[in-house]
Amino acid sequence: MHDRIRRLMGLSVLLFCIATALAPPARAERIKDIASVQGVRANQLIGYGLVVGLDGTGDQTTQTPFTVQSIAAMLAQMGVNLPPGTNLQLRNVAAVMVTAQLPAFAQPGQPLDVTVSSMGNAKSLRGGTLLLTPLKGADGQIYAMSQGNVVVAGAGESAGGSKAQINHLAAGRVPGGATVERAVASPFLLGDALRLELHATDFGTAGRVADAINRRMGAGVAQALDGRVVQVRAPQAPNDRVAFMAQLENLPIEVVAGPAKVIVNARTGSVVMNQSVSLEPVAVAHGNLSVTVNSTPVISQPQPLSQGGQTVVTEKTDIQIRQDGGKIVMLDGGAKLADVVKALNTLGATPQDLLAILQAMKASGALRAELEII
Repeated sequence: MHDRIRRLMGLSVLLFCIATALAPPARAERIKDIASVQGVRANQLIGYGLVVGLDGTGDQTTQTPFTVQSIAAMLAQMGVNLPPGTNLQLRNVAAVMVTAQLPAFAQPGQPLDVTVSSMGNAKSLRGGTLLLTPLKGADGQIYAMSQGNVVVAGAGESAGGSKAQINHLAAGRVPGGATVERAVASPFLLGDALRLELHATDFGTAGRVADAINRRMGAGVAQALDGRVVQVRAPQAPNDRVAFMAQLENLPIEVVAGPAKVIVNARTGSVVMNQSVSLEPVAVAHGNLSVTVNSTPVISQPQPLSQGGQTVVTEKTDIQIRQDGGKIVMLDGGAKLADVVKALNTLGATPQDLLAILQAMKASGALRAELEII
């Protein structure tokens, strides 16, 4: 029963993908939602440090020699020299990697949250204290210093009262545990032009962004350089440039529908698709499952004696899903790929079955979308 529940949960199609399939081809979004200013971004920081004060859950120093070396180096910096040949057996110290994200325009003195992760064989970092650790950027320069108490979520209890591990104890966070020591130079105030970078390459969206800016800010202010970059002339004075960008980033843009895409999680069987996905006639057989998609022309004749009436020909899609020795699921002419996946789940298809059927549809050309497996 539990396997059955897990399988059905893993194969459930996200409900919002059906709502997405009914969405209009274009939608209004702000420029700040679809683009960012070139060079205005966060930077990753990393450092190596020690967490002390653990309750016997630290590294086994016989198996992690780098922890012992780090302790000896730290003590030497503090004027404590260990006798040669000393074999430290400490269980309340853990070697960790410390990571943080330095946001754009961060200034010295600004606090940052840091993530602390064990790199040895420590069982838990709960209750530990991160010692002063420099955080460096990709250029090797120190941009922040971190230190503080590590917060690690504990274990929970199930409804029946039994203990259940629900968190990973070898990693934790130090809220506000780092202080910025060096600011990163930003190109925001350099030059007389800024470049907007779209989050996704699309020539239509780039053209719409340039047109919207020119209508609001004046002709010739913006020009699309390619499908991802839009160059904008901006005032030179810092205050004027900030006010200019505040208006620009809130301009509404009619974003065209993106390319058809189906994303499949091979581990859970979850399927997400956008509104551009369509199906062509196809027949797929996999194990005891078969999927048949048929398209039938539907002709609508004008009423007798009507003036200006025209004959309209549309396609009606019928989908039949059959399980050998089991039931048959019939889907009407308005069926979409989401309905196919949902029907396969109803028949108990495994994630492997679902993935194989979608791949077969894609290979035959019946699935008119990009299939991405994660």
